[in-house]
Amino acid sequence: MTQFFSRLRALDELTFDWLFRSTRSLRKSRLAFWLSRSGDGPYYALFALFAAIAAVEGSLLFIQRALLAFAIEIPLFMGLKNLLRRDRPWLRRKVKPVIKPADRFSFPSGHATAAFLFAALVIASFPVWAPLFYGWAALVAISRVALGVHYPSDVIAGAILGTAIAALVVAIL
Repeated sequence: MTQFFSRLRALDELTFDWLFRSTRSLRKSRLAFWLSRSGDGPYYALFALFAAIAAVEGSLLFIQRALLAFAIEIPLFMGLKNLLRRDRPWLRRKVKPVIKPADRFSFPSGHATAAFLFAALVIASFPVWAPLFYGWAALVAISRVALGVHYPSDVIAGAILGTAIAALVVAIL
């Protein structure tokens, strides 16, 4: 079993190297930086505020779900990071990260978790936005690899975790 995980880690690191090289233009244009920043917390609150101000049907339920979901998500992903303690790529690979992340550990990606959580909640309340928000969440996740702060498995785990939390909250509320 140990050999299996060693091979999986090696594949993840090779995939990271390839993606990091392949996304150089995203870094040079600063597009990766802006995509990553769009996944920061204040923008979620801003979207919820606009939905409430515009009195979009379903916005109150969306806000309730978002509050509960993020109350679950934040301590959960932070707890997992501190429990699993996977070093970020630049500590194991010969890459220089473009941004300085908030902490040392990378698994799971908090940005990918939050972006997919938010996208799933938006889609549950406003289904017409599905392609836009899932596309945006995927771009946030890819930007984290492009910036050198996450491995592909970090963002995949974040996408799964965020989507699962959203599904749980939607089932509850």
